[in-house]
Amino acid sequence: CEFSTKTLARTGCSVCFRRYICSSPPRSQSCMSAWVIDQYGTNGVLRYTEEITAPTIKSATDVMIKVCAASLNPLDMSMRGGYGSKLLKLRRDPLSMMNNESEFPLILGRDVSGVVVDCGSEVTYVAPGDEVWASVPPWKQGSLAEFVTLSEYEVSHKPKLLSHIEAASIPYVANTALSALVNTGGLCRDSASNKRVLITGGSGGVGTFSIQLLKAWGAHVTVTCSQNAEGLVRGLGADEVVDYTAGDVAEQLEKMERFDVILDGVGGDTEQWALGLLKPWSGAKYVTLVTPLLFSMDSMGLFGGAINAGVTLHNKAIQGVLSNGVFYRWGFYAPDGPALDEVSRLVDSGKILPVVEAHFPFTQVPQAFLKLEQGHARGKTVVTVAEEDSRQADEMAQRTYTDTAETEQEMQETLKQN
Repeated sequence: CEFSTKTLARTGCSVCFRRYICSSPPRSQSCMSAWVIDQYGTNGVLRYTEEITAPTIKSATDVMIKVCAASLNPLDMSMRGGYGSKLLKLRRDPLSMMNNESEFPLILGRDVSGVVVDCGSEVTYVAPGDEVWASVPPWKQGSLAEFVTLSEYEVSHKPKLLSHIEAASIPYVANTALSALVNTGGLCRDSASNKRVLITGGSGGVGTFSIQLLKAWGAHVTVTCSQNAEGLVRGLGADEVVDYTAGDVAEQLEKMERFDVILDGVGGDTEQWALGLLKPWSGAKYVTLVTPLLFSMDSMGLFGGAINAGVTLHNKAIQGVLSNGVFYRWGFYAPDGPALDEVSRLVDSGKILPVVEAHFPFTQVPQAFLKLEQGHARGKTVVTVAEEDSRQADEMAQRTYTDTAETEQEMQETLKQN
């Protein structure tokens, strides 16, 4: 860039400024505190340590984040027990099939809200000092730690109206819901208006987010949940609520108008009766988040499990189309920073609210997992990792700017003298 750092400050060339700041060398930090597991099992495998190797900037597009808050998801509890271990180990290290190296220690935690402390040389969207949020892919080290490193594509600016605790409750469920509803279900801001959508298990993290997103898009939303969660889901915008403890759910839903999309977060025998609730021969879709793919790979091996799951999906999809012209699909989580940008705008406009059921300090991560294990969630369980005052973050970014500006000025004066 032809501009000096002082010129950048005057002209507001933010892209050049970000590139200049983010090209600075990463901080030296060898260890950090974190909650890890050294084997798969129950809550007893969780271990606190201050000697886990801190992440570093390895790629030009990496972003290192100081974690202020994280939240727990059912996936964390499943991964603690070994769910998806074979595929995730292969995803972390493609050469793992050739050796017996252990994947431990593993850090759980799929949500993060924090402050950028370092960037790769090609990062342009965020800079040190920015408050960000993100969902951590399950094949990467998680957010129950002081620091986490993600790619620029996975990171988004945190909503201005939310604290870190509130912000940490949203990214993973938002990316999951958007992937299922948009990529798989075919809905979007322009096509969801007046569509009838059924959400099973609507009081959990994905459910509470999906209700708000769909209502922001103008959809009609029906939710299944227990009676004591009815006030919560109605407060978030649900048009109709079916209490699964008050009799046969399918019988209650069959009295209603048919649906365009069903988002199933419960699984089990739901699909046996849910497919019949879709509008026939109209492109209606049943999307389930409870799939046998990783379970099959864990029990039958990567190749055998993938084949078995593929055959299962194919048969059910064909059956749905032939019986009444509906589409049966599996929904999966997909990390997506740009999608979180849109969510951030909806949050700051008041159309999506965080739903935090419980909050724990970093010293009580095992207790947070026990809360998650109780089930019947009414939103998210959040863990505070570190308090980070935004003014401190601004001061850090300003110090970085001042240091680099002075350094460049000195270099230019030296060149003139020579």
